[in-house]
Amino acid sequence: MKFATRATAISPFLAMAYGEKATELEQQGHNVIRLNLGEPDFGAPDAVLDALSTSLDKPDYPYTSALGLPQLRQAISNFYLEKHQCTVCPDTIVVTAGASGALLLASAALVEEGDNILLGDPSYPCNRRFLNAFGGDVTLIPTRAEDNFQLTLKDVQSYWNSNTKGVLIATPANPTGTAIKSDELAAIARYCQQHNGFLIVDEIYLDLALEQSGSATNASTKEGLQTILKHTDFRDTVIVVNSFSKYFGMTGWRLGWCVVPPAMLPIMERLAQNLFICPSTLSQKAALACFTPQALAQCEANRATLSARARLVFSAIENMGLAIDAIPEGAFYAYINIEKTGLNATAFCDQLLADFHVALTPGNDFGNHRADSYVRLSFATKECQLTEGLRRISAFVSRLETVS
Repeated sequence: MKFATRATAISPFLAMAYGEKATELEQQGHNVIRLNLGEPDFGAPDAVLDALSTSLDKPDYPYTSALGLPQLRQAISNFYLEKHQCTVCPDTIVVTAGASGALLLASAALVEEGDNILLGDPSYPCNRRFLNAFGGDVTLIPTRAEDNFQLTLKDVQSYWNSNTKGVLIATPANPTGTAIKSDELAAIARYCQQHNGFLIVDEIYLDLALEQSGSATNASTKEGLQTILKHTDFRDTVIVVNSFSKYFGMTGWRLGWCVVPPAMLPIMERLAQNLFICPSTLSQKAALACFTPQALAQCEANRATLSARARLVFSAIENMGLAIDAIPEGAFYAYINIEKTGLNATAFCDQLLADFHVALTPGNDFGNHRADSYVRLSFATKECQLTEGLRRISAFVSRLETVS
């Protein structure tokens, strides 16, 4: 049997690979602190669990529209208005099987063989895999800490060529947690529009803005994390991806959404009908409860908890003598510069896991540019586990300094 090149050429997802290594150690009886995966530990809001329980009393889960339940599309529209003061027509919202489903549909709708798409380096690896799967030629553009590890208009202008079809930007981003300034994003959107290209904006961490204070707060945080949808001039060329997985803590429910230009809606509907029929009816019905006052209050409390954890992590990393070159503004990641240890990212993560039983993710998972110099730590875990993990990392770094 001969497998497709697109399948054999794909590289492993290292965040998951280190999770498997951690499981092997646990099976040997070791206590492993998992700081490698971006999965919120708080889970779905209580109101969502209650809604799920109630719906199970009268199980009725037929296929929904391929675009999602109309009530859920309206609820998402209301959420944009109430939380972001942004009017989004529910008819432009497509409910999907996670943000991954949204990226799958968008890639299928927009990318043809040989099309060039621009992404920043570092960036979430799976995003480029969707583009590659539909024949996209992805260019990873090296980014800089002084630009929050985000693309700039100058970057896009420099790398745009005759085959370039569009740009994909995540803000806040994985693995850095940093956001792009809203005026820079708008400038990139305008450039794409002027060159008949698209801009996909991954906003899955938008509502997980971290509360910071003092000198660590940068310009993007001060202006607030804003959805690109506030710029109505770009609604015909911008696709926004979001998810119930992060802010709402519903990772395994596999539910997300995207906001697309009106002309793209029938194309997305046909693709969805053929590729996965519809998102999970059960998850959609339960997700309606995400937008109740009780659920939103719980989500905001979780965000405050993540902010407190962020401050704990940033302080601990500084005390170890390591650096976070660009302060995260959202999500639950710290992208740590480990150059001073003398180890590359893979060796650092391998030794830390083998000797101190803490799982991190090497920067090589997220691109090529200076990837050996960084590791990603996820603080989406309980504070007691996080504190112990940081203690072990500090001991590991101290041992490296003693050896050197």
